[in-house]
Amino acid sequence: MARYLDPKNDLTFKRIFGEHPELLITFLNAVMPFEPDRLIEEITYLPAEMIPDNPTRKYSLIDVRCRDNSGRQFIVEMQMYWDGAFTNRLVFNAGKAYVRQLERGEDYHLLQPVYTFAILNENFDNKTDSFYHHYQIVNRENTDEVIPGLEFVLIELTDKFNPVTMSDRKLAVLWLRFLKEVGENMRALPAEMQADEYIRKAAGLCEEGAFTPEELAAYDKYWDIIRTEKTLYYGALMKGKAIGWNEGRTEGEAIGLEKGEAKNNKKVIANALNAGYSIEIMTTITGLTKEEIQKIIKEVQN
Repeated sequence: MARYLDPKNDLTFKRIFGEHPELLITFLNAVMPFEPDRLIEEITYLPAEMIPDNPTRKYSLIDVRCRDNSGRQFIVEMQMYWDGAFTNRLVFNAGKAYVRQLERGEDYHLLQPVYTFAILNENFDNKTDSFYHHYQIVNRENTDEVIPGLEFVLIELTDKFNPVTMSDRKLAVLWLRFLKEVGENMRALPAEMQADEYIRKAAGLCEEGAFTPEELAAYDKYWDIIRTEKTLYYGALMKGKAIGWNEGRTEGEAIGLEKGEAKNNKKVIANALNAGYSIEIMTTITGLTKEEIQKIIKEVQN
C-alpha cells in the first residue's frame, strides 16, 4: 500500500508541476477561466524569481513560472499562509513579469498577458463563502469592458472549498481535491482520482518510495521551517495587534514584526538548533546577522 507525501510541500509541488509540463498544462487548463479556444497547448518553463515579503517569509511561497506557445506567461504559486502584503506582492511580481517582456525600444503591441494563479492554504477573504476569486482590470460601471494584460486567480484550499459549486468543472475539482486531500494519512488514491491519468501520475510522483532518504529529510525540514515561520509571524502579528490594531492592520503588523521578532528570536533559534538548522538558515528565518545568531546560541546553550 502506497504512502503519499503532501503535494503542497516545496519538494513535491515542484516535482509535479515544475518537471512535468503535461501535468502543469492539464492543471492550468482545468482551474483557469479560459474559453475552450484559449486553452494552453504547450509551455516553456521560466526561471523563478522569488521575492519574499521579508527575510522570514522565504520558504512559505512556492512558485513555478512558464510561458505558453501564444506568449502568455503564468505564475503558479502555492502560498502556505498570507499576510497584509500578500496582494501587493502578487501585483508587483505580475507587473514586473509584464514589463520585462519588452526590450528597450520595442512596441507595446508585443506585450502578452500575464496570469497569476495562487493556491492559498488559508482563508484569504472572510467576507464571502466563495473559495474561487478571479480578478481583472474592469470598468466598474460596465464589467464587460476589460483592459487585458494582468489577471489573477486565487483559490482558498480550506474548508470553504466546496466541490458542489464547481459541478460543471469536474477536472478542476479533482485537481483541487488532489492538492487538499493527498498526504501522509492517505494510503489509497480515491477511485475518481485514480481514473484520471494525469492525476494518477501526479499521485505517483508523491509516493514516498519515489524519494531518496536525503529528499525525505528535506521534505520534513520544509515543514519544520514553515511551522517556525508561522510561529514567528503570528506571534509577531498578535503583538502588533495589541499595540496598534486601532491604527490599522498594516501599521500593527509592522510594529508587531519588529517587537515580536525581537522577543521570539531566542525561542525560534532554540527550536532551529534542535531541528539541526545551519546558522545560514537561522539568519534567513530571523533576519539577524551571524554574529547576533551566535550570541543567542551561546545564551541558549548556557
